[in-house]
Amino acid sequence: MSLLQEKIKSIFGNKCPRCHKGDFFKSGNPWNLRSFDKMHHYCPSCGENFEREVGFYYGAMYINYAFTVILGLIWFLFYYFIFGFDALPFLISYSIILLILFPWIFRTGRLIWINLFVRKKS
Repeated sequence: MSLLQEKIKSIFGNKCPRCHKGDFFKSGNPWNLRSFDKMHHYCPSCGENFEREVGFYYGAMYINYAFTVILGLIWFLFYYFIFGFDALPFLISYSIILLILFPWIFRTGRLIWINLFVRKKS
């Protein structure tokens, strides 16, 4: 399996970026609102430290921002060509979409961010 495939498996499978076996978040379900943001401090499988340093995950906010901008552009194009453009219904529907997808975007942003800095265990 190539490095890119392993990183994708880690990001979308909620797995450790180093060993790709242990879970990154404690709950596998991003829509469990009581624990969608709870992470293990260390990988249960290889012991990789997920709490790198204070403020490490601030960079994940930029990834989340990019997700929301891309999603907004896609939704705008879809909405414009299907319904025409009316600002208020567009903003209401986009806000609902973001509220529904927030836990998934939050988790995916963190997983992408840590995967940028952690190399696979040899």
